[in-house]
Amino acid sequence: MSDPKIPQDSPAKPRDMIVSSRHLATEEGWPSSEFEYGLILAYNGFARWMGRCTVAAGYSGLTTLEILVLHHIYHRSRKKRLSDICFQLNIEDTHTVNYALKKLQKAKLVEGEKVGKELFYSVTEEGGALCDKYREVREQCLVESLRHIENMPKDLHETATVLRTLSGLYDQASRAASSL
Repeated sequence: MSDPKIPQDSPAKPRDMIVSSRHLATEEGWPSSEFEYGLILAYNGFARWMGRCTVAAGYSGLTTLEILVLHHIYHRSRKKRLSDICFQLNIEDTHTVNYALKKLQKAKLVEGEKVGKELFYSVTEEGGALCDKYREVREQCLVESLRHIENMPKDLHETATVLRTLSGLYDQASRAASSL
């Protein structure tokens, strides 16, 4: 069935664009729809990679969010509050991060310390060792492969900048949508 909003011969619909939701790809929306499909594929590949890398590092049973939270807490060896973790990872649903923290504590990968009314989290020795082993596996399996792609460090840096910018645009669009 053809979409009446987009003529089949429209230049706005190049043949080489791949989208996951044709109904969202209006004349001006093709590039963003193609980007979103790429983002879906990249996220799912990244999530699968994090899980497999963690298993290869010697620990199984962690979810993608738990792995992200563990590495974020280990980042720069600074203790972090729940609100800091959610802010830095751009996670709105704090209860999901709180649940991840509880599971990480139960697994003895993270510990909490109450300072005044605030609870600060840090990695345990076991959690730090897992993060270090993850880094070794990452270097061996991922980073080594990236070295063979011309301009990859520069391209990855530029892509990361664009993704952070688009994150802000999607956040603003979600605020606009919630006010409709």
